[in-house]
Amino acid sequence: MNKLIVFCLSLCLSSVSIAADMANGKALSAQCSACHGKDGLSRDPEAPNLAGLSALYIEKSLVDYKKGARHDRRMSLIAQGLKKSQIKDLAAWYSAFEVTAKVPEI
Repeated sequence: MNKLIVFCLSLCLSSVSIAADMANGKALSAQCSACHGKDGLSRDPEAPNLAGLSALYIEKSLVDYKKGARHDRRMSLIAQGLKKSQIKDLAAWYSAFEVTAKVPEI
């Protein structure tokens, strides 16, 4: 019975997310700005805008680059150096941007 309780507790604790530090995400974003723009709005046609994307999408993308499930000549190298907490911080920073869109008139 004790082993079952320990197992259940370890499962619960492993699913608890690491709290993101947006200030650290902002600081880390300086290395992203060359391609993705200072405020996450890219001027590079090969780099997507990051501002306003969901944190979940950004985290998954960075983890996929880090694990090799997704490939890009730049991002695959950059993601290798990121820790899980840094990925969460960057995701929190970029997802906090509010981006508006204007529907085109036809």
